[in-house]
Parts: sequence; C-alpha cells; structure tokens
Amino acid sequence: MAEKFQFVPTDLAELQDRYDLVVIGSGGTGLVAAMQAHELGLKPVVLEKMPKLGGNTNRASSGMNAAETNVQLHNHVVDSYEEFYADTFKGGGQLNNPEMLRYFTSHSALAIDWLADHGIVLDDLTVTGGMQKKRTHRPSSMAPIGGFLVTELLKQIQAEKVPVFTNVTVTKLNVTDDKVTGVTVKDEQADGVQIAADAVVLATGGFGANQKLIGKYREDLVGYNTTNQPGATGDGIELATAAGAALVDMDQIQVHPTVQQDTDHAFLIGEAVRGEGAILVGADGKRFVNELDTRKNVTNAINQLPEKSAYLIFDTGIRSRVKAVEFYDHIGLVKHGDSIADLAQTLNMDADTLSSTVTTWNQAVAGQNDTDFGRNMGMDRDISAGPFFAIHIAPAIHYTMGGIKINAQTQVLKEDGTTLSGLFAAGEVAGGLHGNNRIGGNSIAETVVFGRQAGEQVYTYLKD
Repeated sequence: MAEKFQFVPTDLAELQDRYDLVVIGSGGTGLVAAMQAHELGLKPVVLEKMPKLGGNTNRASSGMNAAETNVQLHNHVVDSYEEFYADTFKGGGQLNNPEMLRYFTSHSALAIDWLADHGIVLDDLTVTGGMQKKRTHRPSSMAPIGGFLVTELLKQIQAEKVPVFTNVTVTKLNVTDDKVTGVTVKDEQADGVQIAADAVVLATGGFGANQKLIGKYREDLVGYNTTNQPGATGDGIELATAAGAALVDMDQIQVHPTVQQDTDHAFLIGEAVRGEGAILVGADGKRFVNELDTRKNVTNAINQLPEKSAYLIFDTGIRSRVKAVEFYDHIGLVKHGDSIADLAQTLNMDADTLSSTVTTWNQAVAGQNDTDFGRNMGMDRDISAGPFFAIHIAPAIHYTMGGIKINAQTQVLKEDGTTLSGLFAAGEVAGGLHGNNRIGGNSIAETVVFGRQAGEQVYTYLKD
C-alpha cells in the first residue's frame, strides 16, 4: 500500500523578512496562487494562522464545476460557457458580478487542464443543484474533492520548495504611499514581525464561523450551526478594510440544506449524494421538494417542514458513487435498513408511506419524468439496490457570498472604485461572484480559476 503523504510545514526559523509575494491562507485559492506565481518566476510565501493547512477547502466534498471540458465530451456531455454562465447567473438571483462571472465560466475548462498538467486529474462527472448539465468534475476515485485537491497541491508545493508556514497570523497589511508593501505578523515566538513584500494575496476564506460578524449582517442567522472550520472568521475582510478596501454583498450568507447536526460537530452531506440519485423526505416519509433545486430553495422547503429537518434516502448503487458516504457511515451518521420497510422502522416512519414514495420515485426515474416536483437531473439511477440508507439533515450556515470588493483581475477595490495597489484577493474572502446563492461545485472552481488569476496578475503587476 502506498505511504500516506504527509506535508511538513516550513520551520519558523526559516521565515524571511522579504518575499516577492505574501499569500495569506492555505486553502485551495492560496495554494494555487502561490504555485502559479512560483511558476512565473516569483518567490512567494504562504502564511497560515491555523495549525492545519487547507482551510475550508478540506471540507468540500462534491466537485469542481467547469464547462466545455474534454472530460464532459468523453462522457457525451455537450456544454457551453454561455449555459454555465446562465445557470450560475440564475442561481445567484442575477446579482452576480457579470465581469467576474464571465471570466469564471470562460476559464473553468482551462483550470481543469491546469490541474491535469500538475497531475491532479478530475475525470469523473456528477451534478449539483441549480445546474442543467453534468459539469461537476471530481477524481475517478470519487474521493471528496477538497481533501484530494489540498493534498495534491501540497505535493506540488513541497516538490517546488515553496515555503509554507503554519501558526503565523497576519495582524496588519502595511501600506506606504497608498500601496501595500508587506505585512505585520505574530507567530509562536514574537508579535509585530515585519515582512516586506511587493504584493499580497488575501486567500483567507469567509466568515461562516464568526457569529459576531454574521450577527452584524444577518441577525436572523445567529445561532445557526456552521459547516465551516474554526479558522473561517473573516480575518482577511478586517485586514482589507483597515487598508481601505470596499466590501460587497456582506448580507448574502448561504445556508446549506443538507447538514447532519445530531452530533457534537456539524457535518456537511455533499450535494453529490443528491446528484447521484438520493431523494429527500420529511418525517412523514414523503418528498417535498425538487432535491436539485438551488440551495436557497431546498433550504426554504426544509424550513417549512414542521420538524425543520429531513432525511436523505438512497441505496447501495448511489452509495457506490459517493465515497464520502463511507466516512459519514464510519462516524455514525448513516442509518441502515435491509429493505425500505426496515429503514422506515429505524426512522420511526410509516413503512407504507416511505415505500410508496420510493416506488413513485423509481417510476419517475424509469420514465425520466418527475411529475411531482419537476426534477430533471440526478436521475441516472433509482433507489432499488439494498441495503438502503438514510441520513438526517437540517440547514446550517455554509458559505459567505459577500466579502472584499474585487474586479475580475482579483485587484482589491476601494470605495471609489480605484484599485488598492499591491493587494489582490480571491476565493471566499472576495464577494460578487455568486450573487445571493452559491451553486454547489462553484467554490472549488473559484479557488482554482481565481487563484491562478491572482498569481498571474501579481506577476503582471510586478513586471510592469
């Protein structure tokens, strides 16, 4: 068996007082930005405040959206940038920044190619809510995309000897003559350490784990559980605004509909489970929504149920298509039944009702016609291969669509629309791309598309 890869962060004693580029945050965006900048000949450093690398990217499970890829064509899916744009624009309530969205959708296939060039191959397809085509790319092992991507990127980072430090917190962006010239940090040994840099990329993620900040913009969401890792506290937003950056869409906070919350920690149950064929039922054993509608609409439907929670129902065939279920089961989140009636008994549901629901759904799959809720995706397989499974879910805070105002070049903008020289931002810390609802599979795509863009634009900025 192959030895498990273990990345060793750079020893703190090697932290220098100057780099071409400081990348703050070690999730997908930060690692891609650092790699792209390094490959263009720059000397970047990645600073991570947490002891663990990867940020929220580690928790992504479904895949990476892209249109017009060879992978799609190999799977007989004919897609276009325009359709990808239209689905995302509609899914975001038409509040998406058109310039950013245009860049995002038209560079997604190139991002898939860039990953493949680095041995990170996403050659399997699934679908997520709000998409009309199969464009959610993932590895053929069907491993959860986030951990896979972080591990593979860290292999590249290690091979290229790009320095990556953990437990280093950036406390301030240093600004001289209206230009970002470096950062002030604190680490395990000292506070107020100065690091000079010609440019800084903020890749610090969102603020889904910061109840105070959520309360400031969305009082109605205070008290909701979150799927975010503890470091997702909006530090980059604070750093940027202190340096003069503008914010956008801060009240647009996404609640994910399918989160298991019966344990001490909230576990997101990825959209791929529904994308591969699972259905949602209420405590009464009946379907109540098109499971692959937008996250916003599915969340609203669950919240209208008396229990404000529901159950994902699926079978062995669907389970075989979503490797993350093995993890969910391992930690005790999955209920089992040899038959649908057995499963209903385990869930304290009426067996006849749940059996009737599943039978009706299987007929809809056979005829490719869901007359009850109009679902037209994620219908490649029915729910007939026992044993059968269920996961109890309810909505939880998942993603913050708002953040630092940037343009499609990832340049950070001030209130007057001018750029803040030397400062770039990408990923969840930046707002505007997703409108009022992020489509599943678009966040990982955003990390690669705009992570690359940040690395490229820093190079152009320094060259000029």
